Amino acid sequence: MKKFAIVLAFAVLLAFPVFAAAQAEVAGPASFVPTKNIEWYVTSSPGGGSDIFTRNLMDIMVSDKLVNDQNIVIQYKTDGAGEVGRLLVSNIKAGSQADHTLLTFNSGDLMPMAKNTNNRFENFQPIAHLAVDKHLIFVGEGSAYKNFEEVIAALKAGKNITLAGSKGDDIACHAALIKELGVSEDQFAYIAHDASSGAITAILGNHYDLLICKPAAASQYVEAGKIKPILALSTSRFPGNLSSAPTLKELGYKNVEVPNWRSVVGPKSMSAEAVAYWSDVFKQVSTTDAWTKGYIEKQKLVPEFMDHNVFKAYGTQFQAEYLASIGKDK
Repeated sequence: MKKFAIVLAFAVLLAFPVFAAAQAEVAGPASFVPTKNIEWYVTSSPGGGSDIFTRNLMDIMVSDKLVNDQNIVIQYKTDGAGEVGRLLVSNIKAGSQADHTLLTFNSGDLMPMAKNTNNRFENFQPIAHLAVDKHLIFVGEGSAYKNFEEVIAALKAGKNITLAGSKGDDIACHAALIKELGVSEDQFAYIAHDASSGAITAILGNHYDLLICKPAAASQYVEAGKIKPILALSTSRFPGNLSSAPTLKELGYKNVEVPNWRSVVGPKSMSAEAVAYWSDVFKQVSTTDAWTKGYIEKQKLVPEFMDHNVFKAYGTQFQAEYLASIGKDK
């Protein structure tokens, strides 16, 4: 599991040129255009990274009139750590509703879904992959720790420390981190929230020692001086106001990172015409300044657009490697 947690996402990314070379050209918008409200499901709470990702996409789609002047309605379905919402979307029957339904989906959704349920990536229509996100560890204003060296010293002294975060890849990142540090889950405990926003609220209230979060959800609190980055869970430091956080390698350990890819899928029953339309829409969004400068650069993500065909191959391989890493055949 450790090897998977540290290197899987990048192993899949390195395979991307193979997918690109084999890619069949996606058709244009074809015969489908939205004719009614678009229902967009988000399986994390408002304020977290998935919500910020979704709202940035939605704002550009509406402002640039890429959705035929139709309204987009965001539906938050967080029950069962988001599994209820994902199951709902995967089961939508073919027809107009399927063609007008989108779901924000990422690797942090796929891993627990594949581990804990029978729902799988192939039960959705991959539409577009748009970016890769990574993690940092933060302290709040009232934290007893000022840097991660102090955290390591406290753990070595036998103290218990609690880390708050979201689900999915945040949990996988914590698992990889405690293995690399050589401490137990009881000593370096993890408290999962429905979204990063809940974990941030908790750290602002000094309810936990540390916060694990991605730049998208943490950025405004770093700028306000409410939280401070102390560890980059990445192979390199982050830019800008996150640059003070060292990597784990700089502290004498192997780097740990579990990059989270951010994407959009639809119900499996979505028509080929609708898949082509939505894939084209997200491709257009990915080339706008509002996306590259207003979201990607601001939130310190790695831009990486994949259309329906490439994303399908990418997600399928990611799931297969993950299932193998946890001892599941399918």
